[in-house]
Amino acid sequence: MASSTESTTDERLHIQKYWANMRRNSPIYEFLLSDISLVSASKGVVTARLNVKPCHLNSKGTLHGTVSACLTDWAGGLAIATYGREKTGVSTDIHTTFISTAKEGDVLEIEGRADKVGGTLAFTSVEIRKIEEDGAGSLVSMGSHTKYVKQ
Repeated sequence: MASSTESTTDERLHIQKYWANMRRNSPIYEFLLSDISLVSASKGVVTARLNVKPCHLNSKGTLHGTVSACLTDWAGGLAIATYGREKTGVSTDIHTTFISTAKEGDVLEIEGRADKVGGTLAFTSVEIRKIEEDGAGSLVSMGSHTKYVKQ
């Protein structure tokens, strides 16, 4: 799932700073995503990885749907932030489709894309994949996220 667009230093630094601020101000992000690592950031695209831990699991021992929805929200917002924005708007719609699952110890790769960032709305898409032993990624969930971004 690696992006064909290379990460730039300015965009990556902006996203790291943006994420640090977001994390400080969001108890849910701090709880669920404290160990997420940013892999790359370029205009319109962010890629991150998350090791699945017990706090990410449902009562069946698999990835909780709330985590996928949270990652859709998070990665969509960061993809919007790659446009140099300090504020990424307010959610108007979020949708997550669950395709498979993950368990404790699995590594997820999350790719968020800003499909369109306009003057009023931004539309993002997110793919969450479980990294397999051979390096391939099997799709766990897909999400879309619309945000009101008028500043």
